Amino acid sequence: MTELEASIKIEVKTEYIEDQSSPNDERYLFRYTITIINLGKDPVTLKTRHWSITDANQHLSVVQGAGVVGETPTIEADTAYQYTSGTVLETPLGVMEGSYGMVTEDGTAFNATIPPFRLSVPGLLH
Repeated sequence: MTELEASIKIEVKTEYIEDQSSPNDERYLFRYTITIINLGKDPVTLKTRHWSITDANQHLSVVQGAGVVGETPTIEADTAYQYTSGTVLETPLGVMEGSYGMVTEDGTAFNATIPPFRLSVPGLLH
């Protein structure tokens, strides 16, 4: 891992949205809140996202695109950027992971890894 990659810390909180889910229709909605912390000494801009989403049936969905929630935020040194988004699974359990394509002010591009995190209906796992 490079120094730039290590300068970005990513924290995730997830929530099952029961009132918008329909287990009978194999529709499980999850919300996730991502906090991206720039521990480095220079600003970085989030340009792209890449997600791999795998449900309990091993069905893989890949999501790629510009920015997050319609933004390409610049995260100043020693600050954080937070956003909330969501995904729908066909099973009550899944895993998401991926990366953000980042760029420094001088144009150096790097990827910040989003560690795997679990999406799970409460009480499903002990």
